[in-house]
Amino acid sequence: MPGPDTIKVGGNTACIDVRTSDQQLIIIDAGSGIRKLGQRLQSENNSRITGSILISHTHWDHIQGFPFFAPILGRNNRFVLVGQKRVNKQLEEILAGQFIEPYLPFSYKTLPADLLVKEVTDGETIVIGENTTVRVANLPHPGGCLGFRIENDHRVFAYCSDVSHPDGGFDPNVLQLAQGADLLLHDAHFASMEERNRFSDWGHSCWLEAAQVAIEAGVKTLALFHYAPDLTDDDVAHILQQTRNVFPRTILAREGMEIELPLGQGLPD
Repeated sequence: MPGPDTIKVGGNTACIDVRTSDQQLIIIDAGSGIRKLGQRLQSENNSRITGSILISHTHWDHIQGFPFFAPILGRNNRFVLVGQKRVNKQLEEILAGQFIEPYLPFSYKTLPADLLVKEVTDGETIVIGENTTVRVANLPHPGGCLGFRIENDHRVFAYCSDVSHPDGGFDPNVLQLAQGADLLLHDAHFASMEERNRFSDWGHSCWLEAAQVAIEAGVKTLALFHYAPDLTDDDVAHILQQTRNVFPRTILAREGMEIELPLGQGLPD
């Protein structure tokens, strides 16, 4: 939630961009953060912009920025949208549903960019460029969600947002995606296990579960992600300290953060 109490960590909803060794562009989720990413991509590119957009799921906070992603208004640009069906609707149908009156004054079909939609299933691996693979897996979350494991030149980034683990255990798909990863981005929505247990049907995790997954999967660095909207910068800073007591190599994912893998001994601010 944007505001003076979240200015350090940031308040836009989920959007991550990954640049590979052969300069492939991979965008994960299209929350409100994708608007600023689109502006940056346009400033960096005078010609064609191409890339893949991985949609973990189509809850509002993960797709609400897509209509405001400026590169989809560029006639020469091309994006492959990767995700899955939800509530018996095709991914393209769900995304196109944002581009109708009374929400917007233009339609999905009129977008100038070349948009290709690829639906994937649990356990599938797709290849991007010459050196990058993306493995997808189902995560426990209301209505379904995908996690991603991106491998590029012996570097591994795992994205496991919006996930709930079974009581006293770990979701096996999360462990497989995260196994030995250089960086694991993990749901840390709840500030305590008591709160997590009280709202167990929400499909989110507590920071403690994220730390335990990092230990179990042998990841090198953990990034906490997807904080509850009521948490302030001070609250999240306190969560970071608690998490580091369990898994020292933990950072807070924050707006504008740039990380180059593999990470050295130090951690990003």
